Amino acid sequence: MFFRKKQPSQPAGEAQGSDAQPRYGLRSPSDAIKPTMALPPPPGRIRRRRGGFLGLFSAFLTFLVIGAGVGIFAFTALQREVTEKGPLQADKVVLIPKNIGTSEIAELLKREGVIERPGLFEAYALLNRSRGQLKAGEFLFKAGVSVDEAIDTLAAGKPILHAITIPEGLTSEQIVGRLNDNDVLVGTLADMPREGSLMPDTYKFERGMTRQQIVNAMQAAQKQALNQIWQRRSSELPFRSPDELVIMASIVEKETGRADERTRVAGVFINRLGKRMKLQSDPTIVYGLAGGKGTLGRGIQKAEIDKPTAYNTYVIEGMPPGPIANPGRAALEAAANPSRTKDIYFVADGSGGHVFAETYDQHLRNVTRWRQIERARATPDPQTNVDRIEPDSRSEPLGPNLPTGTAAFTNGDVPAAGGAKPGIRPPPGRRAVDASEGTARDPLLNKTYDLNSPKTVPPLKRP
Repeated sequence: MFFRKKQPSQPAGEAQGSDAQPRYGLRSPSDAIKPTMALPPPPGRIRRRRGGFLGLFSAFLTFLVIGAGVGIFAFTALQREVTEKGPLQADKVVLIPKNIGTSEIAELLKREGVIERPGLFEAYALLNRSRGQLKAGEFLFKAGVSVDEAIDTLAAGKPILHAITIPEGLTSEQIVGRLNDNDVLVGTLADMPREGSLMPDTYKFERGMTRQQIVNAMQAAQKQALNQIWQRRSSELPFRSPDELVIMASIVEKETGRADERTRVAGVFINRLGKRMKLQSDPTIVYGLAGGKGTLGRGIQKAEIDKPTAYNTYVIEGMPPGPIANPGRAALEAAANPSRTKDIYFVADGSGGHVFAETYDQHLRNVTRWRQIERARATPDPQTNVDRIEPDSRSEPLGPNLPTGTAAFTNGDVPAAGGAKPGIRPPPGRRAVDASEGTARDPLLNKTYDLNSPKTVPPLKRP
């Protein structure tokens, strides 16, 4: 607050006129709130020199803005370059080897005509590491592929897959032969896979995959399928283990290729096992003679029907000691859940299938019809007798224990693909003849070779 200088007081009793000065020299009440002297001006703003951290930060921001602009411009130009159409005139497959760097991949693609500028490819690949590493393998590049698309193909695309199909019913040796003939697979197999351990199917693989990897995949697929099928098998089966199921499935696989017949064929063999009848399956003779080769390439001859091998079910009782092929899933299913039938015979019907019978009389009639069909054919199929018993190959009569499917012998007239001489019945009550039974040729008594190992079975002597 500001105060004014006190004025001299007037003599007492002196009247104050209207024009008299106020006691404190104030002309009006508003003067009391007015300052009597001017306030000093506010201090001026102190201007400091720029420098130090602030200057550096300002320069950095300026550089950053300029750099961002240049970067955006450069990236736009680069993006335009890498998305331009490439020089490749037609689709092309290129194999990218393993353990090579980005620069080597770029040079390889230039030599193959996929790109023109390896440096551009390498730089853009480094900028796009977020897509993933460039992969090795066999890749298809489309005509006119750009650098960006080529990188995407190698980083995110899938290599070309090749396929190999393994049909049902091949032996392990035949399957290995197919794997060895495939020039996309590499490596060798140290051991021959166990018969019946491979699952027939179509397998896809990349170039460079080993043959052992394919075998491992086939064995894993077979093991998984067998475990599943064994768990839901029929409770009335005579099999003691999954291995015996595979043996039966392999016989079924070789006897018929018809999907609608597999369970019924399996039922016939199960019924014969239950009646202690020999299975008498032609494919078991073939396997005993040819082993892993799978086929004779001709008909079965007379001397070979009773030839004692570990697999000849015309000679041995019950099932052979191991599978005679690698059965497919359908054959495994059929062997695990066969048809509930009383059939114990079947013979070819002339159309690629079979006709079944519960009694020997029915079977003879079926054989008669089949032989009439065969005689009526103008040009017999040369493959009819392959791996089947040839005509007139046996002269010994058989009793009730007659062949199951493709052969039914009586009094010497034995057709190639099954059947007995029409009108001829086996002598009542006569026991089936087995020329090797009880002799040194009996495979159950012959100790010179191991029944569980096909490698020790006596080799086939060609006539």
